[in-house]
Parts: sequence; structure tokens; C-alpha cells
Amino acid sequence: MRTFVLFSLVALAICAKTMAEEGEVTPLQTIAQTTYGFGCDFLKTVAKTNNGNLITSPLSAQVILAMTYFGAGGNTATQMRSSLHMPVDDQRSQNGFKELITTLNNVNSVTLHLANKMFVRDGFTVAPAFKAITANHFLSECQSLNFADSAASAGTINAWCEEKTNNRIKDVIKPDSLTSDTAMVLVNAVYFKGEWDRKFNVENTQDRPFHVDEHTTKNVPTMYIKHNFRYGNIPDLDAKFLEIPYKGKEMSMVIILPNTINGLSQVTERLGSVDMPQLLKRSWASPVEVYLPKFKFETSLDLKETLEQMGMVDMFSNAANFSGISDIPLKVSKVIQKAFIEVNEEGSEAAAVTGLSGRRSFANSDDSITMNVDKPFIFYLLAANNVGPIIEGQLRDPGFDNPQENVKQ
Repeated sequence: MRTFVLFSLVALAICAKTMAEEGEVTPLQTIAQTTYGFGCDFLKTVAKTNNGNLITSPLSAQVILAMTYFGAGGNTATQMRSSLHMPVDDQRSQNGFKELITTLNNVNSVTLHLANKMFVRDGFTVAPAFKAITANHFLSECQSLNFADSAASAGTINAWCEEKTNNRIKDVIKPDSLTSDTAMVLVNAVYFKGEWDRKFNVENTQDRPFHVDEHTTKNVPTMYIKHNFRYGNIPDLDAKFLEIPYKGKEMSMVIILPNTINGLSQVTERLGSVDMPQLLKRSWASPVEVYLPKFKFETSLDLKETLEQMGMVDMFSNAANFSGISDIPLKVSKVIQKAFIEVNEEGSEAAAVTGLSGRRSFANSDDSITMNVDKPFIFYLLAANNVGPIIEGQLRDPGFDNPQENVKQ
């Protein structure tokens, strides 16, 4: 059976958020609702086998898998649609993904790009309907490669990945990942770079304690700012949250901080029970003193086990049905994601806070809340149109010594 490979990449040099509209439910809003549910399930499942710092893009994974879904049939399609939280109406989904990609690629004030590409083995015929869907609704280009020359083909794919992520993501695919059985490689890339709406003052950054766990504390460079942010308590998660917008306020970073040092796993497990986009939408800004550690790391993930645990089993087996892609039997051999993030004083500062039980402060009040991010936490990169999470992850140790310790294969 011929195989194909899926890659999703994400490069964040600093951070992000988008725009929301009221009224009739559009195809974009339909897909936006699926991205949050999938994102919660995705993070929960990935975190079970990754105990260190973690940066992922559920949106990147969902887009590349959705492209593949539209070429699936039978039980393979049923499993993928359910796991991806997609509606039964395929035409609505296709229109929604096109609107999503177009909308995010037109965000102002920050740099945000989503790109898809299909690399096909020389001589392999892709079904015209599938090629049309990927081109028209996922804005994906198609290029033929001689996979028999695995080194040259890997070099071509990696060069595209580097270009689309501003040289942040390198060496995604190794030559030995390509064999004579490889029929196609589908790649999705996400790149974001943005400045905080209000930057942190570098002079206020100083070493402060961060509790890696109940037995380990490290002094790490910690930024400080006092400003109006959306902030609130989330009793169901035993946690607090804070939203920090980026320049233009079309994108923001949301931090979910457990109330206890060892509370991260419990918060991650329960994340899907809380509709964070709606909480943010209903919240207001209050004066908050924020202490946030700087961090920079990358993660490389083989998502096969994760996706199988989420219910997408058949696509990796000989029972796979991708008859919408080709008459030749196909199955997925790999789903790889590589992501990078850097957060510093330039990368963002903003005003926003949300929660089930928030404290409202008035402009003339000297009272302020303190949000001291001094223990492992979850972070999201969200768009104002409630698409998200575009990026999500867990920071367990901002003071790690070797960035490669966060690379999981």
C-alpha cells in the first residue's frame, strides 16, 4: 500500500490574536467553534506523553488533517470527522476553512501566515476533485517531486518550510522519511510574529522564583507590567486566566495559571469543560500587575499515537480509505509537527482579563490584582474572531538549560 506523510509547522517569534463578528453563524464561525473543541482534546492528549515544555498548533494539525479528510471515505472519514469536531455538511466546512485561512492571512498589525502545500511523487495521479478542494478551499499549491531521490526531495520540502516560517523551522523532514512507497507529502505551515499592544519595560525584568514543581524552584528572567487586562478566576479548573493582547488587538495570548504548583495536569484534563472564547467575550478589563517569565523553545512531535488515541485509527492502517485522493490504496505513514515560540518584552503587552468570577475595577481605582505566573501554566494564542487556539502549549520550566530537551520524537 502506498503511503503519504503529513507535516504541520509553526513558528512563533513572540505571539498573537484575531477578530470576531456578531450575528448569523457563518461558515467561518462554524469552523471556529470546531477549532476550540479540537484544540482542547489535542492538548490534553499530546500532554499525556510529553512531560516537558510543549508548544503545538492544533489549528495547523486540524487544517492538514481536514485537507486529508476531504479525500477520505467510509469508516476512515467517519473517524476523522468526529475527531476533528467537523460538521456533517462538507461544503460548509470547506467554505469555512477557506474563510479562516483568508481571514488569518489578512490580520493587520502582526505577521500571521498560514500556508499549505501538496508534494506529489512524479507520475502519481491525484483525483481532480481532491486537487480542486485543496487548491480552492485550502489555497494549497501542488508540486511534483522525484521521491526516489529522497535527499533532494527532502531538501525541497524543508526549503519551503523554512521560507514559510521565516527560517524558524528547519529540517522537518529527513530523507529516510521518503521511500519508494511515498505517494505524497502534505504540509501546513503557520508563522506568527507580533508585538504586544503595550510592551513590557526591559528595565523592569528581573530574576524571580519559578516553581517547576513542589520540590524545585528556579530563578528565571521575569517581565513585569501593570495595565488593564482581562483577568478572572475559573473555579471549574481551580485556576486563573489573563489575556494579553497584541498590537492591533486582533490577536492575544491567554494564560491559564493553576492555583496550585502541581495543578497543571488537572487543568489540562478539564480544559474542554470551559468555553474560554465566550468567557473572554463576556469579560472586562481591570488593573492587573503581571509577572510573566520570558521563554523560548521548540518542540518536535510525532502525532501518530496522539491521533490514534483521539479516534483516528484507520488512516494509519491497511484499512485506510482515501479513495477520494486516488484509486491506488493509500494510508498515512506519519504526522509530524514542529513548533517554535519566543516570548519576551517586545513580544507583547496588553490589557485584557476574563473569568467566571472577575473583579471589576473602575478607572479611578488604585486597587489592582496581581497575576504572578510563577508555576507551570497553559498558554493560548487566540484570534478575536474566536478562531483558536492557533497556538497552545504548556510551560513547565522557563529556566531549562538545553532547548533540545524539549524536542520529542
